[in-house]
Amino acid sequence: MARSRVALPPDVKKPFEVYLNGVRQQLGTDFELDGTTLVFDRELRKDKISGWRWFLGAWGVGTYKQNDSVDIRYESSEGVPRVAEALEIEALDG
Repeated sequence: MARSRVALPPDVKKPFEVYLNGVRQQLGTDFELDGTTLVFDRELRKDKISGWRWFLGAWGVGTYKQNDSVDIRYESSEGVPRVAEALEIEALDG
């Protein structure tokens, strides 16, 4: 089974909210927390746009692939609301 992990930024402390592609995720249902790492029981991917695909897009030719985005909403130590956007996604070997 393909799995993915996302490391939390160092300043993120509980409580926090996790969003995948703009949809709120639930701990224990959609992901697990392993220390400071989120673990998803599915393959998440970030699309990397090559120069060729960018060129085609500039001419109006769409080339779409899976492009997942994991965002974290949390409060800083000063109580200020923050969002960590488009965190890095790593594949885990099955």
